[in-house]
Amino acid sequence: MSITEHKITVNSLDWFYREAAPIGRTDLIPVVLLHGIVSQSYSWRNILPALASQGTRAIAPDWIGYGFSSTPEKRDFAYNPEAFITALEGFIKALELEKFSLVVQGFLGSVGLQYALRHPEKIANLAILNAPISSAAKLPWKIKQMGLPLAGEMMTQDPLLVDRTLEGGSRYRIEDKDLDVYRRPFLKSSAPGRSLLATIRNLQLDSAMQEVESGFKQWQQPILIQWGMIDPWLPVEIAQSFADSVPNAELVKLNNVGHYPQEHYHETILEDLLPFVRRAESK
Repeated sequence: MSITEHKITVNSLDWFYREAAPIGRTDLIPVVLLHGIVSQSYSWRNILPALASQGTRAIAPDWIGYGFSSTPEKRDFAYNPEAFITALEGFIKALELEKFSLVVQGFLGSVGLQYALRHPEKIANLAILNAPISSAAKLPWKIKQMGLPLAGEMMTQDPLLVDRTLEGGSRYRIEDKDLDVYRRPFLKSSAPGRSLLATIRNLQLDSAMQEVESGFKQWQQPILIQWGMIDPWLPVEIAQSFADSVPNAELVKLNNVGHYPQEHYHETILEDLLPFVRRAESK
């Protein structure tokens, strides 16, 4: 099952996205997968084909400012949750997705969760992989330092920050051929570094977490939480307390898995993710 690459322009911003289309007719609801900070849709490269092979259309965009999507200057795009949510609303509308399963991961996963809370009618069910879901979640120093004055400007222009962050969060080595894809935007232009800097400075994690904590107490759709147990930045206690506080949530603990579970443990993730999204059949 091959992954195709696409671009679509929405409100003057170019969204790059990867898609795996099911062969033949399907009555399963599509899945949208959102990546985390310093990453891109390439991180879902092993998840997309497996979803498609069971008849699920799978779509993974690069956030605005990331990967191969537009990297507007901060005067044109605020890089705060409101800007990301508004952009995502436009992307979903442009693809004419009426209802879908949403999968979020990492520190931009909070934006995906805020989108879900504001558009519950769009979400069939929700899967969360190592994303901030509690006011106890804080931006780790490894990422926070990229937003510091002066030092942040220099750090975010170093393509090796991708290696250090992805491997540091995963706790495992990533193949050079894969790191080449992650590094490529940073090697081609200084704009991705500026986008990353602006995101870190404007993520507003505390207020986002207040919205997430209060909003999901009334959430009705099924939630699957898959959590890497050796995440150096987000301890499993965060996931446990979230699962205990919301209705209809299941927590699956992934041993020997770090912050970016899909990077090394896609087969483990798929054991629970495939049947979970398969339940979301259109009426």
